[in-house]
Amino acid sequence: MAFDNIEISRMTIEDIDDVMVVEKLSFTIPWSRNALTEEVANNKFAKYIVAKVNGKVVGYAGLWKICDEGHITNIAVHPEYRRQGIGNKLVENLIIIAEEEDISRMTLEVRRSNIAAQNLYKKHGFVEEGFRKAYYADNGEDAIIMWKENK
Repeated sequence: MAFDNIEISRMTIEDIDDVMVVEKLSFTIPWSRNALTEEVANNKFAKYIVAKVNGKVVGYAGLWKICDEGHITNIAVHPEYRRQGIGNKLVENLIIIAEEEDISRMTLEVRRSNIAAQNLYKKHGFVEEGFRKAYYADNGEDAIIMWKENK
């Protein structure tokens, strides 16, 4: 059952503790607290958002603006809240940010084995354009490179 009360907002330093919980539960090699803090506090090209349910951060996503392109850096949802429409809301909001920032195309890498994420991205107009061999350091898995043209 999808949550009706998903609140999406810009990530702040105050969100970092909760984001770190999601990060550590979602990735075998999570970003460090310092890396995420630097992204939010000091990277003027980074746009990060959080998804909250009843005031609790349950997911987050990030985008780097590079000239007129957007590179999605991370999308993660707490395991207890997956398959509830939260990832979908995060992707929708990254696309809105891209439009507001005059980003003409967006890209991301996704694990070859992560079919659910690939289907989510395809739903939003991303298409497979290539792959990066042995991209993921934890197990050497290939990444599929996906792109979306913004209109």
